[in-house]
Amino acid sequence: MSVSPWRAFLVMVGAVLFGPLLILVFFSFNDSSVLALPFEGLTLRWYRLALTDPSLHAALLNSTIVALIVAPLCLVLGTLAAFGITRFRFRGRGAVAGLVAAPLILPWLVIGIAALMAYAKADITLGLPTVIATQAVCTFPLVTAIVGAQLFRFERVQEEAAIDLGCNRIQVLRYVVFPHIAPALAAAGIFAFTWSFNNYEISAFTLGFQQTFPVWVYSSVRDPDHTAVVNAVSALISAVQVLLIWGGLKLIKRRTSNEAATAMITGASQAGGKA
Repeated sequence: MSVSPWRAFLVMVGAVLFGPLLILVFFSFNDSSVLALPFEGLTLRWYRLALTDPSLHAALLNSTIVALIVAPLCLVLGTLAAFGITRFRFRGRGAVAGLVAAPLILPWLVIGIAALMAYAKADITLGLPTVIATQAVCTFPLVTAIVGAQLFRFERVQEEAAIDLGCNRIQVLRYVVFPHIAPALAAAGIFAFTWSFNNYEISAFTLGFQQTFPVWVYSSVRDPDHTAVVNAVSALISAVQVLLIWGGLKLIKRRTSNEAATAMITGASQAGGKA
């Protein structure tokens, strides 16, 4: 039985993307701190150590706080920027769009070092507020790109029809525009949360003496005795993030339609909203 090149390519991409994660989960149950075969036995000891580590608890709490603030903030800023860039024509629009998109092009390592120098120059104490501010600057352009792409595909004639039928601007936004961009907003919110939670480069330079989860992982993985614990907690975090994405998809399907959830993943254009 012959295998098509396209299917072989998909299998290869899937192996590259999910193979390391499966290996990580596989070795998190190994009764040895050494990542090598053969197995020395199955154990849950690394999961118990991860769940009772106070430094890990503090790092997870910091990452969660930062992500819960950055994601909604970036949704608001990114959506406003997307509306401004796609709906209005003004002098310097291209320059503004390029400036907004710049953090998506610049390496986060450079941004983290630049932010550290700026905070030091301004005599600002490093901590969670500086991490939140810097991550917001780097994350809201992603929201702008996702929401802006959906707005570009939106037919303005639907708004004009709603206004002709007696809707005011608020009703047009609520019943016509927002149902159309809801999948994009959901996708942008998920991406913003995961980007913020998993960010290392910016957090490492702007956090000061505290730790977020990625910083804790990097500091722990250098110790061979903690490698298995890192495997265990990373497997748990990955499972939680997969469940969050699955829950987001189910919520989108319930509140809109199956096509809307598909559009969130594939970027396909969604059918127009209700008038």
